[in-house]
Amino acid sequence: MRCCIKSSRTDRPKLIILFGPTGVGKTDILDRLFSDRARLKAVDGSLPCVEVISADALQIYRDLDIGTAKPEADLLSRIPHHLINILNYNESFSAGEFVSRTDALIPQILHRGSLPVISGGSAFYIRSWLMGLPPTPPVNPAIRKKIEEQWRTRRDEEIHAALSEIDPKSALRISTKDRYRMLRALEVYSQTNRPLSDIQVPSQPHRNYRTLIIGLHRDRKELYQRINDRVDRMIDAGLEAEVAALRFQGARLEHPGMKGIGYREWFTQSSPQSIADLIARNTRRYAKRQITFFSSLEGVHWFDAAEPLEISGLRQTIADFLKGESNTLDQEAMGEDNPRMLVRMASSPTKAIEHEEIP
Repeated sequence: MRCCIKSSRTDRPKLIILFGPTGVGKTDILDRLFSDRARLKAVDGSLPCVEVISADALQIYRDLDIGTAKPEADLLSRIPHHLINILNYNESFSAGEFVSRTDALIPQILHRGSLPVISGGSAFYIRSWLMGLPPTPPVNPAIRKKIEEQWRTRRDEEIHAALSEIDPKSALRISTKDRYRMLRALEVYSQTNRPLSDIQVPSQPHRNYRTLIIGLHRDRKELYQRINDRVDRMIDAGLEAEVAALRFQGARLEHPGMKGIGYREWFTQSSPQSIADLIARNTRRYAKRQITFFSSLEGVHWFDAAEPLEISGLRQTIADFLKGESNTLDQEAMGEDNPRMLVRMASSPTKAIEHEEIP
């Protein structure tokens, strides 16, 4: 069923961004707001359909189901989701690819008369779409392979020391445990002969979509307990068997999908309990980083995911945002050959973050 919200053709198309730290309850909120049984009612009584573009760095991978807390099949049947189950675990996916795929998906969703909702916890993906990507060079496979081979057997501390010599500013920002970002900085220097820190991060948002930015939060203690409980449920649901099946297929720690929390721990520990404890600890730390970044954004409508009254307020905020206005593309403004003419809008610039594709 085509369900759009009516308005004049001069309105900028609208979309919603819904984010929050891992474990805050984004999937549940999406279900409560937008499923067939709980859609928001527009002023004229119609029901706005939504399609979700997933901003999650690991749910893109097939067969990584339990450890990524993918939405259940029932929810996916009721709310269309994009950028889930699109790659194999040994394939890379960058923020640039997320931006380009999202840019392509939004006009398609709008043409179907639906409301695009970008939802997830990968801060770098969301920021990159809102603000645009820094002009870093695209990955050169030959240079990447050379850098990875050069440092494959070296300790993280040695890599960090080498980075400090050529790019001390990046070295200060990048943890000695973040091997991916250290190698990426070395890769950029090798490719351009310029430090990564010299490349300016965009500070002005794009302005042709009307964007409602929604942030979800919870009490920190409650959030951490939810994370602990979720890890326990993952173990009970068969995460160990899921990882074993992936390893039997040939998955290795260096594969992009295996670098995420919930998977990489099985390559470094042997006791299931110690693995579960490590996953929970790493997830809590990741959530803390997400909170730090998300709280730096301005123009965000914040809601406590644990409070029913706040969820009622969230529902009203979305209804007010959508009230009486169109969410279809203006073909005349777009032009047949310029699908990116309509770009993105945020309320204000955000602080730079470096790389958060793999949590």
